[in-house]
Amino acid sequence: QVKVVESGGGLVHAGESLKLSCAASGFRLDSFVTGWFRQAQGKEHEGVSCSGLSDGPTAYTAPVKGRFTIARDITNNMVYLQMNSLKPEDTGVYYCVPASPHGTVQEMCDHPHLWPLGEWGEGTQVTVAS
Repeated sequence: QVKVVESGGGLVHAGESLKLSCAASGFRLDSFVTGWFRQAQGKEHEGVSCSGLSDGPTAYTAPVKGRFTIARDITNNMVYLQMNSLKPEDTGVYYCVPASPHGTVQEMCDHPHLWPLGEWGEGTQVTVAS
C-alpha cells in the first residue's frame, strides 16, 4: 500500500520543458525528505533535486541547478519537478524517493547511496532530443 507513482515524462527537444509529478500513498510526504533521482541507460542513479521536511530547504545537484525546481503540495501528498531548458544529457528514467533525514538536504542529494533507491516507484522516462 505504501508507494509512489511518477508521471509526466515524455519526448521533447532540447530547450523545451517538462513537469514531473509524484503521487504518494500510504504515508505522508511531509514526514520524509523527498528526492528526485535519475538513471541513464547503463549508468548509476544520480541525484537531481531534494526537499526537506519543512517548506525549505531545497537542494539541487550541479547539472540541473538554475534549470529545475522542486515543489511539494502537502495537502494533496504530491511532489513535482519542473524542468526547464532541457538538454540531451537530462535523458533518463526519473524516480521519486522518500527517506529519513541523514545530514543536510544538500548532502543527501549529493549522495544517492543514502536513499532507498529501487524500492519505490517505476519511474517516468524523460527523453530529450537534439
